[in-house]
Order: sequence, then C-alpha cells, then structure tokens
Amino acid sequence: MEEPLPAPPADTRVADQPHASAATPAERLSLLVERERVARKGAAGSLDERMASLSGALRRARLENAERSAAISDLRAAEIARLEMLGEALSPVLAQVPRDCDIFDVGVAPAERPRLFIDQIGFVEMDRDRRTYRFLQDTRHGRVTLRESDSIDDLVEAITSYIAHRLIEREKALAVDYASGGAAQALGVKIAAARERANARENDKSLTGKTTRAAAFIAEFFGAAAFFAFLAVLAAWIYRAYFAG
Repeated sequence: MEEPLPAPPADTRVADQPHASAATPAERLSLLVERERVARKGAAGSLDERMASLSGALRRARLENAERSAAISDLRAAEIARLEMLGEALSPVLAQVPRDCDIFDVGVAPAERPRLFIDQIGFVEMDRDRRTYRFLQDTRHGRVTLRESDSIDDLVEAITSYIAHRLIEREKALAVDYASGGAAQALGVKIAAARERANARENDKSLTGKTTRAAAFIAEFFGAAAFFAFLAVLAAWIYRAYFAG
C-alpha cells in the first residue's frame, strides 16, 4: 500500500505580499530619514572626538613649547653665568692695563648667543656643549680660534697673552706715528692755532683794532648814502625826461 505523499509547502510569498504591500512610500521615506539621522549622530560624535583630541594635542604642544623655551632660557642664563665668572677671573689682569689705553672694554653681551667681549675683535663664547670656552678673534681673513678649553685658568692665560700682544701693537703704532712726525705735526698745528686765536683776541682788544672797525663802519655808511643819492638823482632825471614834458 502506497504511503500518501506529503502536502506541498505553502507559498509564503503570497502571505508576505500583504505585509510588504502594507509599507507605504511615506513609511519608507521616514525609515530612510531615521537611518540618516542615526548616521549623522555617529558622524557628529566622531567629529567631537577629533576636536577633543586636537584640543588636547594643542595643549600638549603649548606645554612642550613652554618647557623648551624655559630650557633654552635656562641654558642662556647658564652661559651668561659662566662668562661672568671668566670676566671676574680677568679682573686682576685688566687692573694692570694702562689707564690711557681704552681699547679693552670687557663685558658680557647677553644676546641670543652670549659673548664676553675683550675688545672690538676678540671675544669668548660657549661651545655647543655649554661647558667649553671658545676664544675667537675676527681678522681680515676670517674668524680664527685662539683657544678652546673648559678650564677658566687656560682661558685667563690665553686672554692675558692676547692683551699683552695688543698692548705691544699699540705701542708700536704710537712709536711709528711719532717717528713719522704725525704726532709732532699735530701738536704744532694745535699750538699755532692757539697762538692765532690769542693774537686775534689781543688785536680786538687793542686801539688799532677798534679804529679799524670804526673806519670800516664809516666807509660803509657813506658808501650806502652815496648809492642811494645816485638812485634819487637818476629817478629825478628819468621823471623830467619822460614824464614832465
């Protein structure tokens, strides 16, 4: 006996059609709008997070910049302090320089790169390690290093020798100037000028000078009077010749 065949499954598409057809275009549009609103909320949340992270990054950058600036300022202050220590160590040497010698003006220039100037062409600055002193000099052929050391005593010795050589050069220049007659000639010109001024003052005070000035004044007065009289005569003649007739 044959078994009965199972019944075919019911077609669900027919059952779903009324449910699918129940979604009107307005409902589908509202569903799309809701999905877009949810997506926008998620995007706004991510934007707020990015803005918050950027604000934090800016704060961290400002703090790092302030710390770096403070570190640079501290390093510059340390360089200035080291250069001032070197200047104090040079005080006994500078006290022995002749008083009439004004070529050495030792002092610290607190610029972006602090320097201890010995004169107009020689100065000391710190190396990149902030511990080593560098004694430099500007020459016609460029800048040369005279001494480089981290010991103040070595720098004092080098600067003392430099000052001694500069004093010898100054003495030689003065000797050459005197030998060439430059100093004597300049002194003679000053003396002659002083004598001329003194003589002029004496002449002004003397009777001859007063008489000369009086005669010059009288001559100028009569000369001016004669000139104006001539102009008056000329004007009268022109009037009679051209206008009176």
